[in-house]
Amino acid sequence: MLRLRDIMATDVATVSPQTSVREAMEMLALRHVSGAPVLSAGKLVGVVTGTDLMAFASALPGVPTERDTHDEWELLGEVPTDREVEVNVEREDESPSAYFSDLWDDSGAEVTERIAWPASPEWNSLEEHDVSEVMTRTPLATLPPDADVGTAAEMMKRKGIHRVLVTEGDKLVGVVSSLDIARTAADVKGRRTYVFNRDRDFGNAE
Repeated sequence: MLRLRDIMATDVATVSPQTSVREAMEMLALRHVSGAPVLSAGKLVGVVTGTDLMAFASALPGVPTERDTHDEWELLGEVPTDREVEVNVEREDESPSAYFSDLWDDSGAEVTERIAWPASPEWNSLEEHDVSEVMTRTPLATLPPDADVGTAAEMMKRKGIHRVLVTEGDKLVGVVSSLDIARTAADVKGRRTYVFNRDRDFGNAE
């Protein structure tokens, strides 16, 4: 019977809890993977997926491209003119969001559009957050290297997942995906052996 050690991938892309959200997203894109185990001092402490990272990024508030940090009148020490008061009254009839739309040039952009540009404020904001804020901690779907492939397939089916982490204690040694199991099943099916009895194994027919 095949064991996980026979089919597991050992070249596994990993991140640490201190890896920034931006770096994690870039790594997943570069390696063309949908998630990664999280290791701390060589020990498995969690897992993070591309879906987790995108959900976290989309929940962050939009970052303004310019921001007024002081009250303009207080800074200048001036009293507004009658015309300035009229303009402010007119603004009260506008939608509350109009002020922010005027102030922030990219306020109408979708999050995926805003973070697509590496020099954008959103990318810089993602550098301020790390994987520890996003990752899934215990319980994780793990099995030892000597577990059979059928056990891994059953666990994936029961938990509705596509990967099982292969561990020895708290050390990650590999990953087995549902695709690995499907390929293995296809290979075994393709290696069928047909055995034919030899004539001498049969007695002479009377």
